[in-house]
Amino acid sequence: MKLIGSNTSPYVRKVRVVLAEKKLDYAYELENVWSGDTRIHESNPLGKVPCLVMEDGSTLYDSRVIVEYLDTLSPVCKLLPPNGRDRVDTKTWEALADGVLDAAVLVRLERTLRPPEQQSAAWIERQFVKVNAGLAVMARDLGDSPFCCNNHYSLADVAVGCCLGWLSFRFPEIGWRDDFPNLARLFDKLSERPSFKDTVPHG
Repeated sequence: MKLIGSNTSPYVRKVRVVLAEKKLDYAYELENVWSGDTRIHESNPLGKVPCLVMEDGSTLYDSRVIVEYLDTLSPVCKLLPPNGRDRVDTKTWEALADGVLDAAVLVRLERTLRPPEQQSAAWIERQFVKVNAGLAVMARDLGDSPFCCNNHYSLADVAVGCCLGWLSFRFPEIGWRDDFPNLARLFDKLSERPSFKDTVPHG
């Protein structure tokens, strides 16, 4: 397998963490989708990373699709319950974490791709409302539990950890650590795992 990705993408990091937890071998190819000479469309028509290229040349895209597939490849560290409400709850946590990221990424794109005079303060504020609301729900639903779902490590924690890590990387001014100390405790615990240590965003 080959993963096409970026060291700054939280969605790519989620896939890399899962690959590490599952102890799966893969090649890693860096791609800047914003570069004029990017070739990402040859593998993903949506022009996004992560993109997983299979042994037969077929591709998977969208991090949620990729990690769900990867969890079936090895019995090591099962990250998704097999079915039922537990599986739905885990995927809902993932959707929430990814949704917070989606909103924060839109803010970053607005600020970095548009000149200041063309940026929409109302648009940015709308996205930050989503970020703050999502973080509040994460903290509420985590409560005093050691992990997001059923008191054990799962894909929910991978998604939340990658989300919080990217917010710290790109938006250090968001005071989620002070506002939600239980999320900070979870993040610090996750950050001790080799899979998280080896995929800290940079660039």
